[in-house]
Amino acid sequence: MRHPLSRQLGASLLEVLVAILILSFGMLALSGMLAYAVQMPKLAAYRAAATSLAASHIERMRANPQGFSKDNYKVGMTYGVESLPMLLTPCEYPLCNPDSIAARDSDETGKAIRNQLPGRSGMRVICKGACTALDGDLWIIWQEPTTFAALDAGSSDECPDASVDPTFTAFTDPKPRCLHVRFKL
Repeated sequence: MRHPLSRQLGASLLEVLVAILILSFGMLALSGMLAYAVQMPKLAAYRAAATSLAASHIERMRANPQGFSKDNYKVGMTYGVESLPMLLTPCEYPLCNPDSIAARDSDETGKAIRNQLPGRSGMRVICKGACTALDGDLWIIWQEPTTFAALDAGSSDECPDASVDPTFTAFTDPKPRCLHVRFKL
């Protein structure tokens, strides 16, 4: 007499292949999540650098309110500009005045942005109304490496409007990352 359990003693080859297929889909999903997790610290480092640069430039403006009220800190757009203009009036003691201090501050901040952020980086500073009100907006703008292209920059950033005076050429793909800071000196 045969026992009914003797017909199947182990898993069939088809069952093993289906199990491997299900496991491989899980591993693919896990590898995609791992790639995203590796990118996030670098993106956070760029945002932290941009925050530090913005705070530093605002403190420079706060230390020179006369230069700000004369529109000397107003920067149309330096993102995408291949090279920054040379500083025309060097500020060396005792030749410093609010205008030359503002020019030097903008020059040094522009160079720091180019050194610390990837791609075509730059900034934009505008006054809210008249600059004599000591109120404005600052944007730090950078282009992340193409390895981060899967992360949509347009969905979460507050980049400047190209139609606001002083106007500039609108951003095209790939869209840059922007850090926007409103300030009152």
